[in-house]
Amino acid sequence: MNALAEHRPSSPPRLRVLQVVGNTIVGGMETYVERLIERLPPERYAISALLPQESPFGDRLRAQGVDVMVTPMPHDPPWASIQTAHMLIRHAGIQVVHTHLENAHLLGGLAGRLCGTPVLATVHGRQLTILDLEAHRATGTHVLTVCAQTYYHALGLGLAPAQLSCVLNGVDTVRFRPRSAADTPEPVPSVRERLGLAADVPLVGFVGRLSPEKGPEVFLRAALQLRERCPAAHFVLLGDGPMREMASGFIERHQLHGRVHLAGLLDDMPVHLRSLDIVVSTSHSEAMPLALMEAMASGVPVVATRVGGVPDMVVAGHTGWLAGAGDPNGIANFVARLIDQPDERRAFGLAARERAERQMSLDHGVRQVEQLYARLAGAHQQEVVQAVAGGAAVRRGRAAAR
Repeated sequence: MNALAEHRPSSPPRLRVLQVVGNTIVGGMETYVERLIERLPPERYAISALLPQESPFGDRLRAQGVDVMVTPMPHDPPWASIQTAHMLIRHAGIQVVHTHLENAHLLGGLAGRLCGTPVLATVHGRQLTILDLEAHRATGTHVLTVCAQTYYHALGLGLAPAQLSCVLNGVDTVRFRPRSAADTPEPVPSVRERLGLAADVPLVGFVGRLSPEKGPEVFLRAALQLRERCPAAHFVLLGDGPMREMASGFIERHQLHGRVHLAGLLDDMPVHLRSLDIVVSTSHSEAMPLALMEAMASGVPVVATRVGGVPDMVVAGHTGWLAGAGDPNGIANFVARLIDQPDERRAFGLAARERAERQMSLDHGVRQVEQLYARLAGAHQQEVVQAVAGGAAVRRGRAAAR
């Protein structure tokens, strides 16, 4: 063997992380997990994932080289699921368990406690749930929040600062960006092109899951108010969910066909966001919504409800406007203002892009998560070393006593 090869320092072993994900729908949490894994350097991390069911989300993780397993993940996990998670951690040599959603928090916390493996539990919502709180207290997890409001809510519930961190959600500002004149043609038709709308037709978008917490009914009511006030404007809902039938019925009942469109789930979201003039978020509850970050990074002004971490993202009167939750009148007034004032709309879009680049970097957030992984794994290793040393000292003391 070559002498230089013999003395070449070996690469440090990869940190083994298990991502326990409580759902596999198309949503902000799943997108967060995918983008986190994309940016964890494969030479430094070996990633496994435990999911509640097979899905395209799991297939995408496998395409990234992730070892994916499936087990049921109800809010009262059966012993078979706990045993599966426990043995996966042991067999794969997992050093940090990272959970997402409350059911995953409980399952990962129990399995991590059985194995003596540290658990990082990300709370993606605006508040800790009762199950999050119980899982943390019972199993000693480290809780990670994605906005300041959730962080202070957790402190108010009695979580110790040493077991609590806050890392803001982030956006890929390279993938999500405004279109420029130098760009090549888009790889797929945008939602504007699919609807057959000219470039000068105002197009207002709702981007998200059609579910109660996202408030799609508020968006529809605002669109109804704007039918006469902004007769040239069109409205599109990009997403799917349990309220799709309600939305379709609303459009039918109020004769909004041809003005309000249900686009469903679409791939290539950067292309579609760039074709919108305004993005509206009508959520009743949020933490740090990725859809708003992606819109801002795409240079699109936003009109959003003043909930959760949204006021930390949207600077009213500079990058967009904020209305009260459940207020279609306020939403409609701000949307009309941006439609009627194209100069303000363009200025807000530029400011939104600048704010996303400066304060919403995905890479910065990933580095902070990496630091948490290293800290948790290092502290656990130190505990193991101390326990081994303590055990050896006890054995020596017993031997001397004999």
